[in-house]
Amino acid sequence: MFSHRLPASFAQNRIAEALARRRAAGAPILDLTESNPTAASLTYPEEAIAQALADTRALRYEPSACGLNSARDAVCRYYADRGLKVPADRLLLTASTSEAYAYLFKVLCEPDDEVLVPRPSYPLFEFLANLESVRVVQYPLFYDRGWHLDLHDLESRVTARTRAVILVNPNNPTGSYLKRREWVELSALCAARGLAVVSDEVFSDYTLGDDSGYATVVAAMAGDALCFSLSGLSKIAGLPQLKLGWMATGGPEKLIAEALRRLELIADTYLSVGTPVQLAVPSLLKMGQGIRTQIRGRTRANLEALRHAVRGSVVSVLEVEGGWYATLQVPRTRSEEEWVLLLLDAHGVLVQPGFFYDFSSEAFLVFSLLTPPEVFRAGVARLLDAVAAE
Repeated sequence: MFSHRLPASFAQNRIAEALARRRAAGAPILDLTESNPTAASLTYPEEAIAQALADTRALRYEPSACGLNSARDAVCRYYADRGLKVPADRLLLTASTSEAYAYLFKVLCEPDDEVLVPRPSYPLFEFLANLESVRVVQYPLFYDRGWHLDLHDLESRVTARTRAVILVNPNNPTGSYLKRREWVELSALCAARGLAVVSDEVFSDYTLGDDSGYATVVAAMAGDALCFSLSGLSKIAGLPQLKLGWMATGGPEKLIAEALRRLELIADTYLSVGTPVQLAVPSLLKMGQGIRTQIRGRTRANLEALRHAVRGSVVSVLEVEGGWYATLQVPRTRSEEEWVLLLLDAHGVLVQPGFFYDFSSEAFLVFSLLTPPEVFRAGVARLLDAVAAE
């Protein structure tokens, strides 16, 4: 009766079961996976946000498929403040980056077509692609004192059914940015093979070091390949509940026009973006600066504390360039699942295993650098005690 695009089983894995048991028992948890900014003890300008959302113009419905002009202009100013020129007529608003992916899969792919996605990366693409009857083909990121894109390996995975290359820039959870040289080579390949580039750049504001060698697709929208840069309020303003994202389109003028014509038709069909949040965007983006400052301070301080804590131990921190996450390599005396269960059951510490993100080998554990500092430091100390006891 039901579609094969959805999972055949909804059974929980062992980690989810253990977490549910601990919560049901009321046992304390030091959660080092917290990535929800609204639950991370940040300070928000609550009254100003409420006032921005109380605009009475929202009582009148005036649908606009690509988004209200005032909202798109505000997004353009956000980019302009970073020295980037993004024309408003190349922006399309969505309710989220997940919805943007769904639109792009509809525009770019027929059923059973393929998109290339990075490995490791956030475990969302396969599910979103399945819902659109699109196949994902993974291309690996390689680690050698930093994460790198192997263009020859990526090209070897291109077939007659490939339609797009997806980037997460910086990657979640590796925190690696696409480098300028990599972008030049990748965009040339995609132009030559007729592939689109879809770059998820929601974490691009959150560098953790020198960003002089990094490339973002939104900063290079005039290339020969059709490209889409995705972002939204969820990360840049720390407001995931307000459901506003966007995509900026670049590349050859003819391809841009054809893509936007089709995207506008899809957006007009769904009309999913709420008027109140669109009217509030100019104010919310201004407020986002203060929230981003807090997040940068939190993530950088937690990363420094993590690096300091592991010195002299058998645990190492993989190099990370941006975003909200860090990855630890721990001894292979246990599997990642066993490490996570031990830390949760015996020490009350919750971390994520590398296999959640399709790391190709053992044993890696993923932490959120957004975790409140006191929880983060206490959880890391317990983890190191657990490793030392092995």
